[in-house]
Amino acid sequence: MNGKLSILGIGVSLTDYARTIDAVISAAKERRPLRVTALAVHGLMEGFYDKDLAHNLNSFDIVTPDGQPVKWALNLLGAKEIKDRVCGPVLMFKICERAAPEKIPVFFYGSKKEILERLEANLLKLCPGLIVAGVKADRFRDTTPDEDREDIDTINGSGALIVFVGKGCPRQEKWIAAHGLRIRGATIAVGAAFDFHAGMLKRPSKFFQDLGLEWAFRLAQEPRRLWKRYILLNPAFVFNLCLQLLKVKKYNT
Repeated sequence: MNGKLSILGIGVSLTDYARTIDAVISAAKERRPLRVTALAVHGLMEGFYDKDLAHNLNSFDIVTPDGQPVKWALNLLGAKEIKDRVCGPVLMFKICERAAPEKIPVFFYGSKKEILERLEANLLKLCPGLIVAGVKADRFRDTTPDEDREDIDTINGSGALIVFVGKGCPRQEKWIAAHGLRIRGATIAVGAAFDFHAGMLKRPSKFFQDLGLEWAFRLAQEPRRLWKRYILLNPAFVFNLCLQLLKVKKYNT
């Protein structure tokens, strides 16, 4: 990794798919904790408004620029070498592609049982040889310390060396920040990647993605759930980023 740049007080890694995947695979092989998340504008703004969450996010080893606006922000702040974003669903698939031939077991933690079943079936077809060490559905509530210990014991006991966490932002990041160092391998927050790879959600064309309009496509799919995220947080992101670029405000990690 080539370090991080602060975007509104959240350190975002200067990385790409290849470097991120190499770091994850190395940590898995060494059975070494590595905490990774892919943050789009929504995640950055959650951290911007919640200082405890910002502290959690800044404890991650890798925070990839998920979403074109985050990549553009890095470019505007001087990171011209960042040519592409590193989004959660694509990162997850590429890691599974790499883990399969290297026989590195993976674990899916979060979401609903039926989605996990479809997710596992689809990835086993697309990534022949992938070893799924286990799955664990989300309880969709705050977990107790005993439940957390039980889940960590289940994950470590499964032999998994890469754990994908799909609890939704920011719950997944909070869980990894609190417990990721107890996992023997890499833990990766991947947001809606479980739904995408299970075939529950569609992704827009590359044309829309390159224009930074994936948010509009997702808003059209889930308007009731996502309208506050995009209609309120996107303008707030642009406004505060302008303050940072103009040096009106400083946002240190």
